[in-house]
Amino acid sequence: MGSSSAAVVLAVVALVAVLELGLVGANFLDQCDITWQPQNAKFDEGGDHLTLSLVSNSSGCMLRTKKQFIFGSISTLIKLVKGNSAGTVTTYYTSSIGDNHDEIDFEFLGNETGQPYTFHTNVFADGVGQKEMQFRPWFDPTADFHNYTIFWNPCMIVWFVDSIPIRVFRNHAAEGVPFPTRRPMYAFSSIWAAEDWATQGGRVKTDWSKAPFVAEYRGLSLRVCECSTAGCSDGCGAAGNWYAAPDLCKLTDRQLHEMRSVQLGYTIYDYCDHPEKYNGTVPPECGMPQY
Repeated sequence: MGSSSAAVVLAVVALVAVLELGLVGANFLDQCDITWQPQNAKFDEGGDHLTLSLVSNSSGCMLRTKKQFIFGSISTLIKLVKGNSAGTVTTYYTSSIGDNHDEIDFEFLGNETGQPYTFHTNVFADGVGQKEMQFRPWFDPTADFHNYTIFWNPCMIVWFVDSIPIRVFRNHAAEGVPFPTRRPMYAFSSIWAAEDWATQGGRVKTDWSKAPFVAEYRGLSLRVCECSTAGCSDGCGAAGNWYAAPDLCKLTDRQLHEMRSVQLGYTIYDYCDHPEKYNGTVPPECGMPQY
């Protein structure tokens, strides 16, 4: 096997390890700072287990990695708020800081007891967002921990749930579609109140008698290209990095089949199906290949 073929194989193995077995080499206590209302965060298990609590409509909690990065795989296990979680939003996302920001979102919108969560995904590039896709989970995300991964490389962004890709956003910057490539991001986790919109468009409000609302996180994997200085984005974008291997610029046949099954059975909103939001037309990437 040639050196380039071996590198591709190792890159694929590395990504599979992150998605299925990873969450090693970092923990919340060592690798993160609480940037908002630290009294509502609790660490145990040596920093590998984290709880974030929402106690009132003016409180919540936010955690941010100490590292900034461009590209890689960012994973954690989350158990969402149990019971009546209406009006609450639990998040796991990456974002740059400053104007015209870049951001890749997992947001989990709570619901009334017995009603399913909404998994909300979005991407911002150069400050341009409104690229939402939403899904119903095919499991109870409050009963146990599940793996949520954002994989980001120069070719595409992939959102994974338990190793299953649920969405791809491909780099069509050459065709004028903004794609995040140069702004270093942090990874964030948070819980906050959004009863004005989060549950059934704001129709169902939060029952504050049920507070505190608690989301649990366990394990953290940051297989990223650390980048916090001027010019470091060039090195992170170089072809030799593990996440830029040719086989990681597309889904495998199995992954494509799994994603299509999820999207067919569990998609509840796709911005590309709503031209009314864009004066009768949809963004150009909606007509471009994503997979």
